Amino acid sequence: MARRTVLFSPGDRPELCRKAPATGADTTVFDLEDAVAPARTAEARAAVGDVLADPAFDPEGVEVAVRVAADPDAAAADLDALVDRSPIRLDAVMLPKARVGTANALTDTLAARGLSVSVLALIETATGVLDAREVAAVEEVDALCFGAEDLAADLGATRTDEGMEVLYAREHVVVAARAAGVDAVDTVHTDLEDTAGLRSEAEFAATLGYDGKMVVHPSQVPVVTAAFAPDPDQVAWAKRVLSAREAVGEDRGVFEVDGEMIDAPLLTRAERILDRADE
Repeated sequence: MARRTVLFSPGDRPELCRKAPATGADTTVFDLEDAVAPARTAEARAAVGDVLADPAFDPEGVEVAVRVAADPDAAAADLDALVDRSPIRLDAVMLPKARVGTANALTDTLAARGLSVSVLALIETATGVLDAREVAAVEEVDALCFGAEDLAADLGATRTDEGMEVLYAREHVVVAARAAGVDAVDTVHTDLEDTAGLRSEAEFAATLGYDGKMVVHPSQVPVVTAAFAPDPDQVAWAKRVLSAREAVGEDRGVFEVDGEMIDAPLLTRAERILDRADE
């Protein structure tokens, strides 16, 4: 499924969790970590459990995830609170500050509780960046998500509008995801008033190869969705390429379209553009 937009909802705000799937986001994440004050963790666990166990909660076509704590023991406690309400509607678990050890610990915890769900691994520490390829190779991991804000704090870097201080890590995460054949989801844009900046950042993430972007407010969903939609001219080009491929046959390694020599990498690009257009 597409993960162009991954929307966070605070776990202690069940009314927002119930509304999140109607925002148009591809994935909605009920947050038990950063969005919840430690003193309200138990309340948030109970609230999320109520939503997930409610038979009336059936968001068709939307991936439902929960962000658990980074610490393995606390993450296990988060999941125990949800499993106690079984059956629940849960498609994925997001692991913050992911590294090899915590990714493996989470998959063990999921297996022990009989939960067969995807893992969305948040790469947002220096260790996580260096571990990204191994994290992506963990069988249950289905996406690497890049977290620039926590990474900058971990590095002691100063966040800038240009983002050069995290560019290496941002590129490294998408390379690791591609090498493992999993999705890559870009970092949040925290300024809710800066629509132009959000659009520009999302478009740049798409040029890097990201599949989508995390968002923190429903108003950001349509902006990001549009940014990750292929340009109509690109779609038309891709259709011409695939039509030409069919016409010349599989025995031709290189062929011409509109005066451009098309080889395997450009053919792959055309297929990817049309895949995105169909999402």
